[in-house]
Amino acid sequence: MSEINRIYYNKLVRDNIPAKIKAKREDYEIRNLTDVQELQQELFKKIKEEAASLAMCRTKEHFLEEYCDLMVVIETLIKQLEIPREDIIAARRENLIRKGQYKHGYYLHWSADVNYKSDESPQGIPL
Repeated sequence: MSEINRIYYNKLVRDNIPAKIKAKREDYEIRNLTDVQELQQELFKKIKEEAASLAMCRTKEHFLEEYCDLMVVIETLIKQLEIPREDIIAARRENLIRKGQYKHGYYLHWSADVNYKSDESPQGIPL
């Protein structure tokens, strides 16, 4: 097979993907991720990929598909990290109490709270 006919993905894929490629009688190369840290790293990359796809949805059907894709990755990571369901429920409850929801639709333009630490990319430089 020529290199010209290859598409390089270099990413974690679902369990059914190799069988689907094989059923089409196409060549492929995979490897099993046996290192726990490497698998976690790839799962976190997959979360970014799936969240970006979810953000692009414009129909309910597409939203449901992408939401499920993201949840499968998150559930896999939860299982891999051995986080009990009770811990997730408690953390979510605490998060909602501490931060609130989005039911009011507040859109923050700016704040003078320069000591607030965000894990998001800043949209400007404080003066």
